[in-house]
Amino acid sequence: MLRPLLPALVAGGALCAAFAPPPTAAPALPSPPAVHCQVPCGIYGDRMRIDMLMEDAVTIEKAMTTLRAMAGEEHPDHNQMVRWVVNKEQHAQAIQDTLAAYWLAQRIKAPKDAGDAAATAAYHDRLAHLHRLTVAAMKCKQTTDGAYVAALRETALSFSALYFSAEDLEHIRSHHGAEHR
Repeated sequence: MLRPLLPALVAGGALCAAFAPPPTAAPALPSPPAVHCQVPCGIYGDRMRIDMLMEDAVTIEKAMTTLRAMAGEEHPDHNQMVRWVVNKEQHAQAIQDTLAAYWLAQRIKAPKDAGDAAATAAYHDRLAHLHRLTVAAMKCKQTTDGAYVAALRETALSFSALYFSAEDLEHIRSHHGAEHR
């Protein structure tokens, strides 16, 4: 009996509607973060990436300092502690994401001449610095030890000295402390 009605129900969409689950409000998902598309557009600036890393380091340091202070309180606000941990981890992850998607995937290139020992050594030195930055960011997630933030800063400045021109390096140093000159 249903067979003769089937084409009419399908054509009108009634069959789909009849057997579809009731509409429910889907939970709002966060929109994906803006990421660099890896198209060589020339819009993004290397110095700005270092500035952003240093800004993330300041935020991580503040979170660590606040967490250590809160841990010493008689009745710490656990909700606020969780929020500071999440914030610290988000900024450390932002560093790791930028190192992988921007620096490693796009900016640090293997030498074209594999026989060029100096270029190969410089390449390996840059890779080692980026690895140290990635590990320091990971350690910032795992602990509240400010030594890892200091390692982030020192390694970022050391990497900058390997990568940037004297003019760009002066900009970076002028924005991130005279003691690093």
